[in-house]
Amino acid sequence: MKNTAPGSTLTYDYARRSGIERGPYGPPLSDAIKLTVEPGKSAESRDIRVQMFSGGNRLPAGPFTDMPGNPVLSLFLENHLKGLASLLEANPRYIKNAIRKGLREKATVTPMQVSFKGRTVEGWRVEMKPFAGDPQSERMRGFETITYTFVVAPDVPGEIVSIQARALKPDGGELLEERLDYDQKDS
Repeated sequence: MKNTAPGSTLTYDYARRSGIERGPYGPPLSDAIKLTVEPGKSAESRDIRVQMFSGGNRLPAGPFTDMPGNPVLSLFLENHLKGLASLLEANPRYIKNAIRKGLREKATVTPMQVSFKGRTVEGWRVEMKPFAGDPQSERMRGFETITYTFVVAPDVPGEIVSIQARALKPDGGELLEERLDYDQKDS
């Protein structure tokens, strides 16, 4: 968060939709996660207040004190994990550990160009399928295909450009798309 000025607000547009009829995710959801950034104890850290969604969708989150990194990553993944574990009636720790292991052992990292405020900056795309080859895949109801994609760029405040979790049905239809995109209007 050292590239994010104290006193600023980072806004991330959130969207979730599912192709599961009468599924547990309900109707599509569009909302936002807002991080209000204040100085931390060191030049590299920040104190961060969070507004996770709005109105009836609002969830408790934060505050985070003396954070060197962007908490929106863990906020997104924890919220995603809660929904996925409920849907699959699975142990959340199993899913969380699979995602962690997937990031360590199955992720591909590719340099890329990111559009930011009318210019092009260097960034990275991190993609992984943590449940590919998982011994419990037959219990995952198609979600063993879920792909996580993270786009980051050091020149973007908070460094996180987007996060996506997407699972497709065998016929190509959508089981779930959940994404978070940095809203460049605030920077």
